[in-house]
Amino acid sequence: MIATPESLGVEGSVIAAVQWIKLAVEAIGAAIIALGVLIAGSQFVLALLRRQTANFNAIRLMLARYLAVALEFELGADVLSTAIAPGWEQIGKLGAIAVIRTALNYFLSIEMKEESASEQEKKVAAQASGSEGG
Repeated sequence: MIATPESLGVEGSVIAAVQWIKLAVEAIGAAIIALGVLIAGSQFVLALLRRQTANFNAIRLMLARYLAVALEFELGADVLSTAIAPGWEQIGKLGAIAVIRTALNYFLSIEMKEESASEQEKKVAAQASGSEGG
């Protein structure tokens, strides 16, 4: 028997709505990851073909940004799950997943900051060496 909103009651309707919203948020996160991988992958292949290995760090940084945004969406889906979790065991599992995703996002953001600083230093050094030679 398929549940209808009338047979679910208010609580069941809220749970069903949150599950659909959670699914949409997870799908958005997955789409962001897929998009980031496609863009970074194509730029990586182009850099390989052109033998521009200096671009690898920029490509890596770009992919990290996509992953960080996607992790935020996935974490949002986890928060929605806790709102409708039936018991403490489920909440514990969701909490563990949320902690792992938050830690991944934290370390990814640190790596992105370091990579951005490194790229900036390289640009400054390149500009300085260019002005000395002129």
